[in-house]
Amino acid sequence: MIIGKKNFDTAEHGYIMGILNVTPDSFSDGGRYHHLDAALKHAEEMIADGADIIDVGGESTRPGYTLISDEEEMERVLPVIEALKREFDIPVSLDTYKSKVAKAGIDAGVDLINDIWGLRWDGTMAEVLAESQIPACLMHNRKNTDYQDFLTDVVSDLQETMDMAAKAGMKKEQIILDPGIGFAKDLNQNLKMMNHLEILLQWKVPVLLGTSRKSMIGLTLDLPADQRVEGTVATTVCGYMKGCRFFRVHDVKENKRALMMIEAVSRQ
Repeated sequence: MIIGKKNFDTAEHGYIMGILNVTPDSFSDGGRYHHLDAALKHAEEMIADGADIIDVGGESTRPGYTLISDEEEMERVLPVIEALKREFDIPVSLDTYKSKVAKAGIDAGVDLINDIWGLRWDGTMAEVLAESQIPACLMHNRKNTDYQDFLTDVVSDLQETMDMAAKAGMKKEQIILDPGIGFAKDLNQNLKMMNHLEILLQWKVPVLLGTSRKSMIGLTLDLPADQRVEGTVATTVCGYMKGCRFFRVHDVKENKRALMMIEAVSRQ
């Protein structure tokens, strides 16, 4: 899969997507990288630690988050995207589910759109992505937790997303899927999803796992957000063994090292 100028060999390797939240209210690092200089410094640190992609987010998506306007989101992310593209030679992802913001990000040079609503938010994201032909990560999400049969329903929801993509003219080669850990799922459902990640391989597209510092880890280990590194690393290793190849994390160095180790073991 080509993202930006880089070829990602997802058959053989796993890759780290470093999280750069330029938000005042994200659950784990809200307000820390809200200013451009701090954002660029953190990006530089993540690149040095082994990040393969930088994922820029301008709106917190933690439970109970405040919805912001397209304009405010663009004001937060566009200067950061432009500066990242100017300063560093690394693919840049934009974490947004709003088609207007995605289009502005693509115009600013972003290499991948990371959509937590899997094309379902405003009905026009699929068209924007089909027109641009840039890669997109499409996540499982829904507005309710009324599952009849949890895993069957997740598969059905993701099939709907894939159908929407195909109908709009998106190519399968531009799609990454995300199981949506922490979204429209309780603790047991998140753990069950983790234990059955291989079900996402049926579409024969790369899978991204985003578990970093999430409540699934906090509730399981009874730890606050800033003490969930080891729990995150464990899920990264588990995810790799079940076929995931992209890992969206806050703690790049630790997860990169764990990924390199499990890759070395797997090769034998």
